[in-house]
Amino acid sequence: MPLPPRKTPIWLPIVVLLIAMTSIQSGASLAKSLFPLVGAPGVTALRLALGTLILVVVFKPWKLHFKTEQRIPLLMYGLALGGMNYLFYLSIQTVPLGIAVALEFTGPLAVALFSSRRAVDFIWVILAVLGLWFLLPLGQSISHVDLAGAAYALGAGACWAIYIVFGQKAGVDHGPATVAFGSLIAAIIFVPIGAWQAGELLWHWSLLPLGLGVAVLSTALPYSLEMIALTRLPTRTFGTLMSMEPGLAALSGMLFLGEHLTLVQWLALLSIIAASVGSTLTLKRETQITHVDIN
Repeated sequence: MPLPPRKTPIWLPIVVLLIAMTSIQSGASLAKSLFPLVGAPGVTALRLALGTLILVVVFKPWKLHFKTEQRIPLLMYGLALGGMNYLFYLSIQTVPLGIAVALEFTGPLAVALFSSRRAVDFIWVILAVLGLWFLLPLGQSISHVDLAGAAYALGAGACWAIYIVFGQKAGVDHGPATVAFGSLIAAIIFVPIGAWQAGELLWHWSLLPLGLGVAVLSTALPYSLEMIALTRLPTRTFGTLMSMEPGLAALSGMLFLGEHLTLVQWLALLSIIAASVGSTLTLKRETQITHVDIN
């Protein structure tokens, strides 16, 4: 059944998105602790398998009916979701979390840029770009960043952009329940790949509690919340708000990994936050305009 007309407060999807981003960063820290045991592909398999199981139980995707024009977006959304997980974990094997997220953010940033129509939209994008530019090195030369890891992060960013664009189209009628179907598509493709690369170590029962934690924090909870926000926010506003993700990753690195920020990098964080706040302040008018344009 289609969702009833959405009459939610403007601030609600913003709060939901902030919770989702915090959950993802917590899950990323936990996932990285498992890399020495089963590697990034193995953690990807655990995350998608357990996360999909949770989502399927909660949302019962076999009861959903998608229109013909939504099937291709749904397939693209699921493939992008799986590719984003797989490539991002390959990246943070060799690249610090804050740098990987900053590079991955080029995806939603591109969505925000190409979706912009007014001068004020470019102000928020420019602020976000400036913040990322100064935040990226995290106190070290960018030439010291592993190139393969950086390429994986950029690939994850491309998947992230596809996830935003096609997720909004696929989830318009079913909201967060769409995530269950998309995650199922991702699991069918990437769980066998990750399990094959991890080998028999993946099947130890001792990994189950940690894998379940990664699945909840990184997949089941945040992607459900993101779908709620994604179907209630203009694409460019969603993309610009996601600029807080590198800032959260940098703070997480400082708290849990001992990565300390310089004054310039703190100013970069403030620039990113300013972009998000500015986008939020112009949200009401943009939502109305976008609604008229789409329909």
